[in-house]
Amino acid sequence: MITPQNILRHELSGLRAKVTCKTGKTRLHAGEVCGETRDTIKIKTEKGVKTFPKEGVIIRLTLPQKEVVELDGTLLIGRPQDRVKKKFRITY
Repeated sequence: MITPQNILRHELSGLRAKVTCKTGKTRLHAGEVCGETRDTIKIKTEKGVKTFPKEGVIIRLTLPQKEVVELDGTLLIGRPQDRVKKKFRITY
């Protein structure tokens, strides 16, 4: 089960997401996460698949339980399969 406490150790594909600039002034796009690489995240929007860099963005993910988690994109930098092994120090 995906929770806000363990979101960084889970697969993000299939989750609803909103991507905004780190400054908070611009909302880039909203849609469903359809893939990710080491430095980018792909969001399937109404207008097609958009690719965003993980650095410099804030990603709002909606979990299956309808909880919303807001993450700094820099926490997600790295290969998805390596994030499981990585240690994170996060305060809630």
